[in-house]
Amino acid sequence: MTERNIRIEPIDRRAVEDQEVEIVERKGIGHPDSICDGIAESVASALAREYIDRVGKVLHFNTDETQLVAGEAAPAFGGGEVVDPIYLLIVGRATKRYGGQTIPTETIALRAAREYLEEEIPKLEFGTDVVVDVRLGEGSGDLQEVFGEDGATVPMANDTSFGVGHAPLTETERIVYNAERRLNGEYAERNPVLGPDVKIMGKREGDHIDVTVAAAMIDEHVPDMEAYKAAVESVREYVHEVAGEYTDREVSVHVNTADDYEEGSIYLTVTGTSAEQGDDGSVGRGNRANGLITPNRSMSMEATSGKNPVNHIGKIYNLLSTHIAEDVVAEVDDIRDLRVRLLSQIGRPIDQPHVADVHVVTDDGVSLGDVEGEIEAIVDDRLANVTGVTRQVIDGELTTF
Repeated sequence: MTERNIRIEPIDRRAVEDQEVEIVERKGIGHPDSICDGIAESVASALAREYIDRVGKVLHFNTDETQLVAGEAAPAFGGGEVVDPIYLLIVGRATKRYGGQTIPTETIALRAAREYLEEEIPKLEFGTDVVVDVRLGEGSGDLQEVFGEDGATVPMANDTSFGVGHAPLTETERIVYNAERRLNGEYAERNPVLGPDVKIMGKREGDHIDVTVAAAMIDEHVPDMEAYKAAVESVREYVHEVAGEYTDREVSVHVNTADDYEEGSIYLTVTGTSAEQGDDGSVGRGNRANGLITPNRSMSMEATSGKNPVNHIGKIYNLLSTHIAEDVVAEVDDIRDLRVRLLSQIGRPIDQPHVADVHVVTDDGVSLGDVEGEIEAIVDDRLANVTGVTRQVIDGELTTF
């Protein structure tokens, strides 16, 4: 045990890569839950930057209760229409008055939401296809310690809560994460038929990996059923190629498995997201801070997106634990699986967690004692520099979902 109460012990299970069954999920950038995460985080970042510009420090706020109510659409080959718009409500708290200044928090939030949607889901026309509302209650404005320009002050934890991170990613996790990111990146740039609502589920049984993809197709780029089938097959082939870059195991890829071609029931959309037709969304119901949903591993139920980056543990400790795990695996040899759990206690400095709990699976022939000292030193160093997470979040260098 160190001054920071860092505990290191063997993990209580086999490495996930060695387990017989593994399940991994990622909700893509256009999924309704991810839309809420993305808007909540873009608003949070905009508020933090505005506070720094106006008063030199981040004031109290949170936007992690953002909700989406699905609309109604009538997709059709060659192009349909949105019948009833999506409704999105940005909910939270924000300091509106400080030091004699009035800060237009709701205007800032609306601008950030519009810019985010235009960038990530360009087929959604702001104000017609999606209506965005803001309800930010007055923030307290009285953080005991807040982020300043010099970054010297270590804030006190706002809650008694915990964050969880793990490393390294398994083959299945890497396939699921990278397939969605690349579908919504290089693939979508060349194939505008694919909408941003891409959800991927990976299942590994032994040495066989099944990847199930739900891919929203944009109707204006689909003239008929044959074109739709071709688009589905193209996605399947692409994901199979991506998977082959991360594993030598046998991989099967399935796309839009609910389609019924005979009945004409297919995953066709006007805007590229299921939010246009019956699929609601909320912050925190989707990907964890590392971008994945991983039932084989410990996870925090805290929403990371939209929380204040100064002292909100649900954000800071989920991000920090993930990066500690990644750094340990990158810098220390012979680690097969590693889990980091950081527990806060309200009112304690965030660089002094109630416990930093590290569980390790080492390679065969390597004892925990061989690597324990190196692990402890890295954990201690990253905790000592925890305020760097705040800067990285505000600068947009860290993703939360």
